[in-house]
Amino acid sequence: MSGEKVRRVFSFGVFEADEAGGELRKRGIRIKLHSQPFQVLLLLLEKPAEVVTREQMRQRLWGDGTFVDFDHGLNSAVNKIRDALDDSASQPRYVETVSGKGYRFIAPVAIREAVSEHSEGLGVAADTPGPNDAIGLPNRAVLSTSNELPVARRQLVCSLLLLVQALYLTFYLVALGNLEEIDGIFREARLLPPAALMAVLVTTAAGLIPVRLFLLAAVAFDLERLSSKFAKMFPVLLLLDLLWALSPLLLVDYVSVGLALGMTAALIYLPFAQRSLVLMYARGR
Repeated sequence: MSGEKVRRVFSFGVFEADEAGGELRKRGIRIKLHSQPFQVLLLLLEKPAEVVTREQMRQRLWGDGTFVDFDHGLNSAVNKIRDALDDSASQPRYVETVSGKGYRFIAPVAIREAVSEHSEGLGVAADTPGPNDAIGLPNRAVLSTSNELPVARRQLVCSLLLLVQALYLTFYLVALGNLEEIDGIFREARLLPPAALMAVLVTTAAGLIPVRLFLLAAVAFDLERLSSKFAKMFPVLLLLDLLWALSPLLLVDYVSVGLALGMTAALIYLPFAQRSLVLMYARGR
């Protein structure tokens, strides 16, 4: 006798909520949370960043035919969720109270589907990615998910993120400070119209400087929703970063071609490393 069962696993910060198992885990360790608070948590996780009204929760979890002190039951369930997540109503990191309406889950949520195949009583699980499992791009087979990344000291992750932004800022400022020399390189190369190349360089550098300053400030001041904001800008930022990865080729008059190609290869990898650091940053909150 064989069969398959698909279950959803919600990941946020250092926590995981297993829908089928009814378990909340922190770094793999199970945390006690009763059935009703767990169902309230699942309802919030299904709609991250959206307001879930108290009426929607009543309809979903209590129904019309149940006569209970709904307000007291829901308040108690939310308090138990916050206790389990080390959260607070005054300074929420996960569950935010929307006055007069309901609640909202404000942390980034990754969803994956785990498919369990059973054969003669033996279960073999295979994970398939969910719709929110990656930042910015849908190709989860290539991009790392939050659960695949190692646990690192938060201070180290923040330092590396700051260094990445400083590195990119240096590229932009050095390029803008040497426009005349770069224009000469473009004219000697004769690959594309120099004016067009200069326009691309100046426009992208000028546009990316405020982006890098925003990311610097976000990490320095511990912006709570950095990963969700980064997810929105990642596809465009990736394309521009890959374009700027060609910048070491402008140095072939000063370094060997092999070194310039090696630097380009490292810069092609850097946007993906930055994305992983942002995921690790969000998980460590």
